[in-house]
Amino acid sequence: MTIKPKAKKFRIRRSPAAPDAGPGGEAAAARPVPAPDMHSSASAASASAQPQPPNTAAQAATAAGKSPQFGGQTGGQTGDPSGALSGQVSSARETRLETDIDAIRQEGLTGRQLRMARRVAQKHDLPATSDFDAVRLLREKGIDPFKRANMLELVVPQNKAQPDNTPAVGQNVQLPQTVPAAKINLPSTELSPAERRQHEISEMQRAIAGRRRRKLVLLMARLAFFVLLPTLITGYFFYAVATPMYATKSEFLVLKADGAGAVSSLLSGTQFATSQDSIAVQGYLQSKGAMLRLESEMGFKTHFSQDWIDPIQRLDPNATNEQAYKIYKRNVKIGYDPTEGVVRMEVSAADPEISAEFSRRLISYAQDEVNHLSEQKRSDQVSEAEAALELAENKRREAQRHLVELQQDGMVLDPEGVILSLRSQINTFEVQVQQKELELAALMDNTRPNRAKVAGVEADINRLSEVIKRLNDRMTDASEGENSLANHRVQIQMAQADLATRDLMLQSALQQVESTRMEANRQVRYLTTAVAPVASEEASYPRKFENTILAFLIFSGIYLLCSLTASILREQVSS
Repeated sequence: MTIKPKAKKFRIRRSPAAPDAGPGGEAAAARPVPAPDMHSSASAASASAQPQPPNTAAQAATAAGKSPQFGGQTGGQTGDPSGALSGQVSSARETRLETDIDAIRQEGLTGRQLRMARRVAQKHDLPATSDFDAVRLLREKGIDPFKRANMLELVVPQNKAQPDNTPAVGQNVQLPQTVPAAKINLPSTELSPAERRQHEISEMQRAIAGRRRRKLVLLMARLAFFVLLPTLITGYFFYAVATPMYATKSEFLVLKADGAGAVSSLLSGTQFATSQDSIAVQGYLQSKGAMLRLESEMGFKTHFSQDWIDPIQRLDPNATNEQAYKIYKRNVKIGYDPTEGVVRMEVSAADPEISAEFSRRLISYAQDEVNHLSEQKRSDQVSEAEAALELAENKRREAQRHLVELQQDGMVLDPEGVILSLRSQINTFEVQVQQKELELAALMDNTRPNRAKVAGVEADINRLSEVIKRLNDRMTDASEGENSLANHRVQIQMAQADLATRDLMLQSALQQVESTRMEANRQVRYLTTAVAPVASEEASYPRKFENTILAFLIFSGIYLLCSLTASILREQVSS
């Protein structure tokens, strides 16, 4: 049974070449177009969705520009081709297409949605003339044009029908549909959709597994080339090529003499008393001067220039001091522990006895350096104290000589004693004069004094007065003038005071010299060997296993860093 398509609306176009239409044309133009109802629209839509057999009459009428319903009436009325309507009448399918596209335009779809619909239509091989037509065709197929496709939908084609006209996998089924007739009863070689889907999934899994295997093989190849191969080369060098080195370890301390002061006695037993000296000794042993001294006495360059030493550790026979100093720093390791005050030294050499001898020589160099650390300071302090003592002795000697000269110039050793003697004599004669005057007064109290006695007493008084006068004149001469005994006495007293001062200064200088010598003795440093160097019986370097593991970690870190950098750059470039 075939259902004839029904038109929902008609459009009549007049041709400009036929302005005068016949009565039939005016009647056709004036005839009202029936409004389509919902039932007719639905019938038309369902009819257009199902496959229709060809309708020759309808196609002919459509091709002639006439409606299937109104073509016969027009021809019957006019009977003349000139009286027919000039123009085209759209078919129901074209009208429905335009109506659907107009409805899709009114939905307000974005450009991204339209591009997505175009891509989905191209994937399903739909003949879309525009983006809106692509949306219409996908909706007619029952496919959501804006639905995100998963991996299976991308791999399995959905737009191709199966050989038995069954819908493709993932395609929505619309009813009603025709039931395909069974072809033959023989076993078919074609796969069912479920089997085909399972087969395609297994193919994808095998492809993913193969891709993973290829990536894993490439990763293993890169690891083997950039990590394992360098590690094997490094391990071979450490185990087979590297020359064994024998290390000799020793420890020594720098001590200070016990001091008498409270602060010095408080710090003398701690590491803070000699920390600077220990650091200075450490710096000297690690200096180029110690290396040159060891070269001049023991032949450091000659030992490390032997042919049987491996190329990395061997020193060129014509090497400069800088190149030899690099080898020296690598083989002589010195560390100072500030918490314990111990200097630890490790000397490596290709021969154990030579290594021990190198260590002993370096300890002797350290001891000489310790002895010279405070020698200059001690010598300066003692020399300054001795110079002060010598100056005090000279000053005292000059003061004493000046006193002797003063005593010699005045011909009097003790001017003060002379003045005291004169004063004593004057006092004695004055007492005698007073006694004579009393005796004269007693004689004069008599009525008839004895003139002889009175004359004798008066003569005695006169003689005593003359003596007292001479003594007073001598006393006056001694106390007045530049050359008087008083002036001479003052100069002698000043010289004696100066001499006493110089005596005190000389005594102080002597005490300073003694204390400086004691302090200098307390500032003496001593180097005490805590662990004596002993030759080793087994090689200490190279540490084969540890160095190989370290090389593996280093190469792995370098590879990881380079691979991460390359991945980041690749991602940045691709984005």
